[in-house]
Amino acid sequence: MDVLYFAWVRERIGSPRDVIETPPATVMDLVEELRGKEARYAAAFADLDALRVAVDQELTDFNASLGGAREVAFFPPMTGG
Repeated sequence: MDVLYFAWVRERIGSPRDVIETPPATVMDLVEELRGKEARYAAAFADLDALRVAVDQELTDFNASLGGAREVAFFPPMTGG
């Protein structure tokens, strides 16, 4: 499963993506796994209210199942302009 990072999430982590070989059950399980990798991941996922998530390019929440998912993307909320 590809895990993609956008905007300041990418900057804090220092990479645009990761590949997870054995996906966790839910998005929140994935977040917990990523937080445990390194301090830069913990910093990027410190405030989940400042993040949005999409599974296979559909907006969802952190309780969403990852069963069969090919891609998860994390990004800040979108703003108009």
